[in-house]
Amino acid sequence: MAGILVAVFWAILVSFLAVVLVRLAQTLRAATALVADVTEQAVPLLADASATLRSAQTQLDKVDAIASDVQEVTSNASALSTTVASTFGGPLVKVAAFGYGVRQAIGRRTSGEPEPARRAVIVGRTVPSARRKRNGRSSRGQKD
Repeated sequence: MAGILVAVFWAILVSFLAVVLVRLAQTLRAATALVADVTEQAVPLLADASATLRSAQTQLDKVDAIASDVQEVTSNASALSTTVASTFGGPLVKVAAFGYGVRQAIGRRTSGEPEPARRAVIVGRTVPSARRKRNGRSSRGQKD
């Protein structure tokens, strides 16, 4: 009886292992098919990605060339504005100051205002101008 019991146990065990092996074979076939499908789809995607990267690199090279040209134009414009400012800046300021002086002088002559009293300047100090005499007296009220 013990021999029959062991034989039945081994038969059940072998049947169970046979089912497991059949299922494992099915899983391996499905995994193989999945890997084949992924490979079929991934290869064209990788080729497209590679072409896109090459195109992006070409565009970046063009942008780099444009940026360097813009930098060169900017430096040329800066040098030109510095040259124009140094060449015409001084004379334009002098012409503007002369025009302002002429307008002030014409304005005083037409309005009839007397010219303001001038003062002598001595290194950092202002010295009062000479006082005018009125009616035979100096500005302090004393006779000369």
